[in-house]
Amino acid sequence: MTATINSTEFFQVLKDRRAVKVYDENYKLTKAEIEELLTLAGRAPSAWNLQQWHFVVFHGEEAQQKLLPIAFNQAQIAQSSAVIAILGDLEANKNAQQIFAEDIEKGRLTEEIGEMIKGQINGAYQNPDYPRDAANSNASLAAMQLMIAAKGAGLDTCAIGGFNRAAFVKEFQISERYLPIMLITIGKAASPGRETDRLPLEKISTWI
Repeated sequence: MTATINSTEFFQVLKDRRAVKVYDENYKLTKAEIEELLTLAGRAPSAWNLQQWHFVVFHGEEAQQKLLPIAFNQAQIAQSSAVIAILGDLEANKNAQQIFAEDIEKGRLTEEIGEMIKGQINGAYQNPDYPRDAANSNASLAAMQLMIAAKGAGLDTCAIGGFNRAAFVKEFQISERYLPIMLITIGKAASPGRETDRLPLEKISTWI
């Protein structure tokens, strides 16, 4: 699935990505193909490289049917090749020790700088609003990267915010550590996504 593209092709991928809601039910993704996409999604940027995300994979008819009623019976949940639930990590500060130990071992950081950064992280996570804000913003970066990676691989996606989060947590025994952010369907379009326009740049930007 890995392909090399030039900058022109990459920009075209960004322009061509649309929310696809009707999928070819006969198109199947392998576990290895999904893992490759998730690996690329996991390369998204994150605050202090704490990687404040977790992926729950629904792959195959049985798993996707379990998710279907929780996602208000949206047909794309069952039709797509896989559904990835994007969770935000409310306790990503606990990742710091492993992440910075590896950086120190590989000579990317000194122990002194590593301890300084961990102090910054601990300070931020004492703010009661920060863990949720960081979980939402950083996991959303991984979600977008997943959709771009999928489009680059010739696949289609749709980000879904409409699902019963409380039921999701209960049915799939999600730890309190994780916050459900969105679902992303992945597969081959059976019908193209609806073409949409965007607000003009002067409407969405301010130059100071």
